Amino acid sequence: MGGKDERQHQTGAASDVGNGASGGTLLPPELAPVIALRNTVVFPGMVAPLTIGRRRSIAAAQAAVHGERPVALVMQRDPEQEDPGPEDLHPVGTLARILRYVTTPDGNHHVIVQGEQRVRLGPYEGGLPFLAARHEPLPEPEPADAEVEALAMNLKQQVLEALKLMPEAPAELVAAVQSLNIPGTLADLAAGYLDLTPGEKQDVLELTDLRERLRRVLELVTRKVQVLKLSREIQEQTKEKIDERQREYFLREQLKTIQKELGEDGGNEELAELARAIEEAGMPEEVLEHARKELRRLERMPEAAAEHAMLRTYLDWLIELPWSRLSEETIDLERARQVLDEDHYDLEKVKRRILEHLAVRKLNPEGKSPILCFVGPPGVGKTSLGKSIARALGRAFERVSLGGVHDEAEIRGHRRTYVGAMPGNIIQAIRKAGTRNPVIMLDEVDKLGAGFHGDPAAALLEVLDPEQNGTFRDNYLGVPFDLSKVMFICTANVLDQIPVPLRDRMEVIELAGYTEDDKLEIARRYLIGRQLDAAGLEPGQCEITDAALRRIIREYTREAGCRNLERQIGAVCRHVAMQVAEGKAEGMRIDAAELPTILGPPKFEYEVAMRTSVPGVATGLAWTPVGGDILFIEATRVPGKGQLILTGQLGEVMKESAQAALSLVKSRAGRLGIDPKLFEESDIHVHVPAGAIPKDGPSAGVAIFVALVSLLTERRARPDTAMTGEITLRGLVLPVGGIKEKVLAAHTAGIARVILPARNRRDYEEIPEHARERLEFVWVENVDQALEAALAPPEHTSGAAVASA
Repeated sequence: MGGKDERQHQTGAASDVGNGASGGTLLPPELAPVIALRNTVVFPGMVAPLTIGRRRSIAAAQAAVHGERPVALVMQRDPEQEDPGPEDLHPVGTLARILRYVTTPDGNHHVIVQGEQRVRLGPYEGGLPFLAARHEPLPEPEPADAEVEALAMNLKQQVLEALKLMPEAPAELVAAVQSLNIPGTLADLAAGYLDLTPGEKQDVLELTDLRERLRRVLELVTRKVQVLKLSREIQEQTKEKIDERQREYFLREQLKTIQKELGEDGGNEELAELARAIEEAGMPEEVLEHARKELRRLERMPEAAAEHAMLRTYLDWLIELPWSRLSEETIDLERARQVLDEDHYDLEKVKRRILEHLAVRKLNPEGKSPILCFVGPPGVGKTSLGKSIARALGRAFERVSLGGVHDEAEIRGHRRTYVGAMPGNIIQAIRKAGTRNPVIMLDEVDKLGAGFHGDPAAALLEVLDPEQNGTFRDNYLGVPFDLSKVMFICTANVLDQIPVPLRDRMEVIELAGYTEDDKLEIARRYLIGRQLDAAGLEPGQCEITDAALRRIIREYTREAGCRNLERQIGAVCRHVAMQVAEGKAEGMRIDAAELPTILGPPKFEYEVAMRTSVPGVATGLAWTPVGGDILFIEATRVPGKGQLILTGQLGEVMKESAQAALSLVKSRAGRLGIDPKLFEESDIHVHVPAGAIPKDGPSAGVAIFVALVSLLTERRARPDTAMTGEITLRGLVLPVGGIKEKVLAAHTAGIARVILPARNRRDYEEIPEHARERLEFVWVENVDQALEAALAPPEHTSGAAVASA
């Protein structure tokens, strides 16, 4: 009630009860319908609007309207009670007349009531769709003695003063109070319209003795007047403080002017200290003059100004940047070589390039630093290599992650006009390093994004150009900063996703995946010791044999890097740590046979021989962002009408390679000894397993062609041979990319021979030497040479093997 009544089951209940009430629910005259109110008290003589929503309240109101009789309004004790009973209601309420009853189009029920007299309710009548109770009128004698008259006069003065202190008191209410001379009505009016709690109003309603009621209302109104006066004083004091601050500002400005005319120093100690810091920061002359100008602005600006804190923060940034601080380089080539060898196994090309840079720096200290970009699959040590370079150079190291950055302001900074503006990540890294020549690693540069905030890759063009970054201008600083002494190192997984202009500014160094021997050596030198420390074990408490390491590499990991290998070694170390902690063993020696107990069944298996045991299957080589991989091409023949069916989630380019391979086989059917009728009577189905992984690119052309010829001639492909290369309709084999990664994948999978395009001989030197020693390379220029190298001789083909089976 009173705007807070719940409206559950409102529409249907109102209709049902309304029909029941109008259908002749007759009440004895001594009974009155009862409406329970929430946090609302209606006094006699008071007109109040009410919103009713509960079913029983709606029924009571409708019964009163249909019976043209008053309704009893009584406040319930607990406002949260949804369906109050007689025991949940106060004993005293107000008998009121419903002046108006309105049902709005949205289904809400509104009534306007006028209180008539106090009544005591009870007992309640049961068996009705609403509350109904007998009511006893409470007499309200009006004694006309001096005390009552004095109390009423006092109360009227306090009520008028309260209305005067209230911000928006209705003029009609003020006029009504001034013209009212009946003490009881005045008390009820004051209690009803002033801001009192529901409990206080109920107490006043239950007071039938006029003197007690006047005293109680006078007490409540007097307290209300005191609260309003105090609130007014607080408001005025706050206004005075604001006025005083403005007055202080004007006086301070006048004082500055007087001191300036007298030639006296009016700057405070804080500004003087700021000025000294600016002079000692070692800024270039252009920047120093700009900082002095901003300091003069700060001196003229009041501390209360919104720009004061922003300008102070800006000057702090200018002061804390290392404008002239350089790390002292101690270039020792022998020590640098030792540091690089300690931290990383192999990577001879990268180490040689770093040592070349150090040699050049030693002979030409003023030369420009190179912009290196390490490209390779995850886990090969690109990020940790940057830390080793910084340690070898004796410089500070900072890493800036660019993965997912899509806002140009992350590189160049925000303009100072924006709230919460900050310099870009480059300047922040310089400040954190505390020197102007740190090693800054820009990690995951191929993961940059572009959005409506600009292209961060375009913002990096100036940062990574040695000819331009000497005057790099951050949007927040607004002054040039020299980045030419910074050594930038970028990392990426995929070179193709780096924009060409940005790639042109970097010296790309590709890091290939590791072979099995490499991973074994890395595990021995670095991973085992690191995981022993993480598990809290001494070196003698856990020994992992080389056989166990090789089995982990072959059967539990399949990756170009070493991250999963380190995780599996960590799992072994944790197993040993648990045995040691429980006192079951003082140490353990882990061999290959014990790995399934610790790591579970093997996750990978060598399936080349099994897959190529029937005609129609060829082993291809694929490149992925995480390194190379082997790819099986399966072909089969079913009765049909000469259609080509392709499955395995192949991309458009790979589908076109399959079409070209089939056309090439048809054109050479006679030379290959294939009956041309097979193409008219059969459908050819080419499938590449691992169908959930998208595959695309032209480099599977040779493998698809070999698989089709193997199927139609019933000659098996050699199980020890894998191949890659793009084909043309003339039968030529074209070069492809990712040779190094593909060859390493073949080596890891146990392949003995690889068939490569002859025009890829230029990539031979990029292949690690241990892989070259263990693999046989077959360089082919056309598909005839590829067939000769890939297919087993006819006499080795089992007559029982049917490719289409």
